Amino acid sequence: MKKIAVFASGNGSNFQAILDQVKLGAVDAEIGFVICDKLKAGVIERAKSANIPVFSFVQKDFENKAQFEEEILTHLRDHQIDFVILAGYMRLIGDTLLQAYENKIVNIHPSLLPAFPGKDAIGQAYRAGVKVTGVTVHYVDAGMDTGPIIAQQAVEVAYGDTEDMIAEKIHKVEHVLYPKVIQELVSK
Repeated sequence: MKKIAVFASGNGSNFQAILDQVKLGAVDAEIGFVICDKLKAGVIERAKSANIPVFSFVQKDFENKAQFEEEILTHLRDHQIDFVILAGYMRLIGDTLLQAYENKIVNIHPSLLPAFPGKDAIGQAYRAGVKVTGVTVHYVDAGMDTGPIIAQQAVEVAYGDTEDMIAEKIHKVEHVLYPKVIQELVSK
């Protein structure tokens, strides 16, 4: 069975969706631990209540990004992690992790990339007035949401949808699509 580590910075709803599918057996993987870069993020409680170890690292506590990632890499290797799953992790991944886990780090993004990369993708789509947005799962490279696309799913934006309504539609799709893609990756 493959082992995954989930990196998150926020509430952890995508982590929860993955965890739920692992528990149901729909994702044939073990969640080794969660890495979190925000000491008060909601994902920490979600992981702890599921008895999943959490390692919290704040980059400013390290001299540079390479040292920060070396510490994370030590945990990944010690726990024999096969894949890194970014689930609302709001940091660019640097060379240290990219080289060690080439084509083994995946991210989910709330737009149909290459449209609306980076932060506030849902807000960007809303302000642009698009009729269709969506969700992208992609491999992580050195750029901001520029890695090779693994899967995408469109989300229709109806007349009168608010930004919150679009976000709710996006999250529903994310919570189904991401576990499916993870299962495909770990079953290869």
